[in-house]
Amino acid sequence: MEEELRELAARARAALTTSADYAAYENLLALVRQNTPAAREELARVLVANGQPLCARETAAFALGCAGDRRAFEPLVMLLNYRDPAHCATAARALARLGDPRTARAAAVLATNPLRTAYALHPIRLLVELRAPESVPALVTTLRRLLAERDHYWPIARACVVGLGTLGDRRAAPILAAAREHERLRPEADTALAQLAGKAPAASGGGRADGRRDGARGGVVPRPEGPRAGGIARRDPRPGSPRPDHRPRPKP
Repeated sequence: MEEELRELAARARAALTTSADYAAYENLLALVRQNTPAAREELARVLVANGQPLCARETAAFALGCAGDRRAFEPLVMLLNYRDPAHCATAARALARLGDPRTARAAAVLATNPLRTAYALHPIRLLVELRAPESVPALVTTLRRLLAERDHYWPIARACVVGLGTLGDRRAAPILAAAREHERLRPEADTALAQLAGKAPAASGGGRADGRRDGARGGVVPRPEGPRAGGIARRDPRPGSPRPDHRPRPKP
């Protein structure tokens, strides 16, 4: 959590404009690092107090969510639905640690909302990480709609394909086969179908949820071993050593 908190704090400090706001935020960070019941009570008050800047609410919600305090649930879901990807990513990380049974349902609602498709990446990734009963149906629903629409939202569709492969549920096979008909999704769909069939590792493959590919075929071709590696017989460099194709002559 410490590294993530440093990133969050750096982003928050950049948004502060007055010395008073900066001092108040530093006091908030001190409460976060105390991680005591009394400090968490103070952080919970920040979530409901009037006039608090967004960065303060985000930091308090992140800290409480990572601590498993369910008072952070609603503020984190609000941030998961935010337009700024940085806020969404912070909320998704905290919600994954929160352990609230409502999380998967909330993420599924956001992922399947046709009016929020452009911001569905982090809810989709959260559903994959949670591996909840809602995860596969939500990703299948979203991907089916995107394949049928004129604007396919390729990054979101690709995230669904990669996520379904990671989840490894065979119910996703028909929609992954349909995704394979689209050239821009075919490499990820092939990898996902192989994962469903148990022919590829579930945690890696030719595609990633962020749209980048790890390699032409998701792996490295090993170099051949042995004395004829590369098709050339290698000779022992020691003096007097026989050639690899040398055959001893029979003695008279």
